[in-house]
Amino acid sequence: MAIITLTTDFGEKDYYAGALKGAIYSELGSVNLIDITHSVSPFNTYQAAYLLRNSYKHFPKGTVHLIGVDTERTLENTHIAMAFDGHYFIGADNGILSLLTAHKQYDKLVEIALPQQEQSAFSSLDIFAKVACHIARGGTLEVIGKPFTQLKEVVDFIPVLNQNMSQLAGKIIYIDNYGNVITNITKAYFEQVRQGRPYEVMARNYRFQEIYNTYSEAINFSVPKSKRNDDGKKLALFNSSGHLEIAIYKSNLETVGGASTLLGLQYLDPVSINFL
Repeated sequence: MAIITLTTDFGEKDYYAGALKGAIYSELGSVNLIDITHSVSPFNTYQAAYLLRNSYKHFPKGTVHLIGVDTERTLENTHIAMAFDGHYFIGADNGILSLLTAHKQYDKLVEIALPQQEQSAFSSLDIFAKVACHIARGGTLEVIGKPFTQLKEVVDFIPVLNQNMSQLAGKIIYIDNYGNVITNITKAYFEQVRQGRPYEVMARNYRFQEIYNTYSEAINFSVPKSKRNDDGKKLALFNSSGHLEIAIYKSNLETVGGASTLLGLQYLDPVSINFL
């Protein structure tokens, strides 16, 4: 059975997500419809790209991914469908797909042009749902659009290395449910630039001399638990997606707080690595 995933900024309050699901089931009843998330911050392309990039690869090849973030069609926001890495993606050319591919070559890319297509204020419902069902049935991209050659790139997503290679300047691109803040600095790029040098991570007035690979690496388990005072410990790590993350050990935004609240770190705040 075909799979269609949904990644949107619709939230849970309004009818939008329900209407989109209903339209897809009405068009194609025999489909597995999976919510990746409907909690992307409104129009936040960085966040949508981060969430989708780290989830799509765990679905079977041939899965169709509908992206309902910043979808209104304008002269600067074309509707596109893309085949990439054995998957299909439907959305607007607003930078999400270029962030998703990370400058790797896509297999096929078309500008969506359905017969008798009208301008819509709800593109995900009126256009993307039809395209997703077409592809899920085994239809080709050529039927729903014409070749499109260049994805819109978002250059300020890439961390900046200064001229003498002594500082890698990044920014916070996502804050998760635990209050952990995730940056656009990846482990692969860090290692490429570091070349074995010692380093220091800077986030506001906080310094970190070590980047862990798991949260528990920051804990000294040889010390009796009653004497550790682990909860609330600040740490930097490369998370499961390979991004630099600033975290609080066993954080909880509803009780003890998280890195975003306790350290005052917010979306797009700077985080840098100084090489010593």
